[in-house]
Amino acid sequence: MDPVAMLIRAAVRLRYLLLFGLSLLPLVASAAGFAALEKMTERGFLISAEARLLGDAGRPGEVLGAIEPGRQLSPASVSKAYLAAAALDRWGPQHRFTTRLVSSAELDADGVLRGDLILDGGGDPALTTEDLWRLAQRLHQAGVREVEGRLVVSQWRFGPVACITTDRCAAESRAANSYSALLSSAGVNHGNWCVNVAPGASAGEPARVTSCDSQSLIVEIDNRMETRAAGTATEFSAERITREEDEVMLLRGHIALNAAPRDVYRASGDPARQTARTLAAMLEQAGIAIGAGYATTTEPPPASAHALATVEGRPLQELLLQVMNYSNNFMADVLALNLVDAPRATLLQAGEAIQDYVAGLPDHGPVVMLSGSGLTTENRTSASGANTLLESMFHRTSLFPSFVASFQSPANGVSRFIRRGSPLVQDRLMLKTGTLNQPYAVRAVSGYFRARSGRWGVFTVLVNGTASTPWLNWAQVLDPLAQDLERMIEAH
Repeated sequence: MDPVAMLIRAAVRLRYLLLFGLSLLPLVASAAGFAALEKMTERGFLISAEARLLGDAGRPGEVLGAIEPGRQLSPASVSKAYLAAAALDRWGPQHRFTTRLVSSAELDADGVLRGDLILDGGGDPALTTEDLWRLAQRLHQAGVREVEGRLVVSQWRFGPVACITTDRCAAESRAANSYSALLSSAGVNHGNWCVNVAPGASAGEPARVTSCDSQSLIVEIDNRMETRAAGTATEFSAERITREEDEVMLLRGHIALNAAPRDVYRASGDPARQTARTLAAMLEQAGIAIGAGYATTTEPPPASAHALATVEGRPLQELLLQVMNYSNNFMADVLALNLVDAPRATLLQAGEAIQDYVAGLPDHGPVVMLSGSGLTTENRTSASGANTLLESMFHRTSLFPSFVASFQSPANGVSRFIRRGSPLVQDRLMLKTGTLNQPYAVRAVSGYFRARSGRWGVFTVLVNGTASTPWLNWAQVLDPLAQDLERMIEAH
């Protein structure tokens, strides 16, 4: 980890200690209603849990179960529920982020742009190759056939963003996953490279590796995969590495001759540069030549720049479906960074913006948010606080439909592991989960339920391991929780 990242991480820990130490709520112990879940405390796990009915028609809410509801624990990706609420509060469900191609250069009669073409990264967390292709097509429709200067990708709003988590810091040089993508206001495809891997023409030949996004390769490939006979096992590894500032997809292993092609995603080490290379490929395919290559910058486009092509992203309510359902860390942190009004935003500032929103929720209690994704293990909240957030959104008629729609139904959600408990429980819950395994296990779940009477309720369960507790899996949490919630739903 470089010295800047080390200083940032030290500041993160100091800030957490100050906030946590000064604002710790008294702990309240009451396992009423959580008889099955409470047994986990006997094995050394730290738990904060609360379930309560929401007040309506003059009836006050009622706590149905609680285990240390004020205890501050890591919520992992349940942090994304805080981000979703803050984002909806700031922009509303129909907000769209805009990405533009601009230039201050003249376009001559032959279609030559006599200067640089600049992509103004608008912080769209779901910018895709399809969007870049639309920009290229619209630039072509505007009459541009050649760019005499450079293609410049401007990430002046934020990026490159200093890493404060181990996986993201490691991804600066190599990545064997997609979730540790680095952050930029001009990132594309969730900060991931994608290649398609297919068997060669016959056994013994190299695998066939192509770009997911272009007819020609965009990222360099180091292909060490072999095609083997039909019916054999397919086993391979993929890693994105940086060699002399150039990014390479390294593939090792073998693929069966009759195996289906598959897309492989790995986090980029420089998302703005990735965008530049991808857009350059799109412009080439659209018949627009770039004369002087590409570059990235943290400077904004000049004031004299005018728009040549524009693409609007999807509405915020659609973005939140991806952020919450798929727990997309890149999208979550890019959304959080957009909450910061000043340019050159950092993750700490993004966390402060979420905390500022929570400060306006009466009776929430302390919260520590150092990122919107929950990848930062120092995030802290309580079950009581998380339920206060959920209840506050329930009463915001114009925002609640978009908010609750971003939660998963166990019966119909995209994640199979949440399909626990009876059909009654699965049909009456909407939830968000959070998972961490290092430096200790975290399993967190928060959401809404409907009682038999039709009344709405909220529940949050935060389970944190310690250095001395064993491995924690989802069945250990969801099975007893489903039993407890089923009793609450049936009784009310």
